[in-house]
Amino acid sequence: MSITPRSALLVIDVQNDFIPGGQLPVPEGDRIVPLVNDLARQFKQVVIAQDWHPAGHASFASSHPSHKPYDVIQLPYGEQTLWPDHCVQATRGAELHPELNLPHAQLIIRKGCNPDIDSYSAFLEADRVTTTGLAGYLKERGIDTVYMVGLALDFCVMFSALDARAAGFNAFVVLDACRAIDLNGSLTAAIEQMQVAGVGLIHSTELL
Repeated sequence: MSITPRSALLVIDVQNDFIPGGQLPVPEGDRIVPLVNDLARQFKQVVIAQDWHPAGHASFASSHPSHKPYDVIQLPYGEQTLWPDHCVQATRGAELHPELNLPHAQLIIRKGCNPDIDSYSAFLEADRVTTTGLAGYLKERGIDTVYMVGLALDFCVMFSALDARAAGFNAFVVLDACRAIDLNGSLTAAIEQMQVAGVGLIHSTELL
């Protein structure tokens, strides 16, 4: 498998709150950082997605006093899993992992900024209508293939991969450069959904 000038690496949510010790830790989330750095050096085009919630976001369990984290409720746009407060704008938890070394990244796209709508995907918010602008950016740069790494495999990585395919890109997820939450079987379901959508599931040795 070869990386071409029309390939981009999308690094998803490698932030302090998603690593052990953070507010919404993904098991072993910190262990992918050296591999992500190694992979990024193979790409001329690197984009970073960053969860960036305002305080009191609708996806926070604390915004719904009768509910607790990981409950599922209905919001105007559909089902929403409620999360611990995480990646609140301008907090340490929202910062990128300090050992993430991507000096040549050309774009940081922040998602989940709308206080009323969650946004797992780097391409589309959870209302499935509001775009982040990422697809347009990549197409303007001549990108046709997107490789994805980051956190969490079964939520933000999966939704980004599915939306990349829907937007017409070739999409690949580098499995060993991701980690999952695996909430109520979400990892198995995510793998199945990505396979059905035509997302390539690969290992880093295919790129390094």
